[in-house]
Amino acid sequence: MAAVAAQVVSAERIPIGADHAGYELKETLKAALIGLGYDVEDVGTHSPASVDYADFAHPVAREVETGQARRGVLLCGTGLGMAYAANRHPHVRAAVAWTSEIAGLARSHNDANVLVLPARFVTAADAVTILKTWLDTPFEGGRHERRVEKIERKEEQ
Repeated sequence: MAAVAAQVVSAERIPIGADHAGYELKETLKAALIGLGYDVEDVGTHSPASVDYADFAHPVAREVETGQARRGVLLCGTGLGMAYAANRHPHVRAAVAWTSEIAGLARSHNDANVLVLPARFVTAADAVTILKTWLDTPFEGGRHERRVEKIERKEEQ
């Protein structure tokens, strides 16, 4: 009888970060991700004390930019500051999503690889649903592929 080699499958690692406004919801989403079998890297913040959102957006975006992580999650009060900072990184498509429909479209049409949640405008239950939709929705490719490629296009010099 031939020996069967055990296949080790590692869980996808997802970095997550938040400022003070997103701290509490980050803790909820971190637990949800772990419960879904993901390996979560919490880059902070680790308390509700006032901090600057960019200090957490850049580490998450850098991991996605360099391919250390396929996807990441960010939270702040409106989601806007985190998205502005994350989208400064090449190959990062950070999308603010406040409904599951927006999250699904961000993935399927725009191949969003960073989910940004507006912590002051979504409930914890809605945030978990939005996260699950974003995680489970594949990129459609096709006509959307060329549009996503145009995001990365450099200006003609």
